[in-house]
Amino acid sequence: MNAAKRHEIFRRLREANPHPTTELEYTTPFELLIAVLLSAQATDVGVNKATRKLYPVANTPQAILDLGIDELTTYIQTIGLYRTKAKNVMATCRILVDQYGGEVPHDREALESLPGVGRKTANVVLNTAFGDPTIAVDTHIFRVSNRTGIAPGKNVDIVEQKLLKFVPKEFLQDAHHWLILHGRYTCVARKPQCWNCMIADLCEFKQKTAAPAVV
Repeated sequence: MNAAKRHEIFRRLREANPHPTTELEYTTPFELLIAVLLSAQATDVGVNKATRKLYPVANTPQAILDLGIDELTTYIQTIGLYRTKAKNVMATCRILVDQYGGEVPHDREALESLPGVGRKTANVVLNTAFGDPTIAVDTHIFRVSNRTGIAPGKNVDIVEQKLLKFVPKEFLQDAHHWLILHGRYTCVARKPQCWNCMIADLCEFKQKTAAPAVV
């Protein structure tokens, strides 16, 4: 895919959604960090349901430590892998209190050292909470990047590096959100809605799906 096509793709995505953001609900960097940590192999909807009950009770590292792991578990037990996530949340909160004064560090290496926090989670926090031009490649972004031809790659690391290289700088800050939303609602996994896609004429996916027959 050439640069002109990429530019037009992101121009259209921006025109349709000038101020995209995560669908996870949060008010502080810490709330976002915990929500993203909980969202692994879970839906944003499911995480939001849990955090709407948790955060009014405990939304700081110390407050969650004071809550204790058993009580924390009762709030997140509807989320997949909740036992492991509860342990990671508690361990992360302990580190934040002991090493960072209860604040989320604006530093990739520090974020990635937290239990349960990998590169993708760190990228989300850096981008959404701190405004860094990072791209967290999840399954949606990986699929859209490969299917459309925007930034094809065999693994998430290659796709991330290609996106950082190929996405025009003016779009880089919000590219992460546009691609996720496009993959979540239009360029879906099993049967992409090519007939209802604003970038279909620019997309290099050859097996485009036709509109469903009207009954």
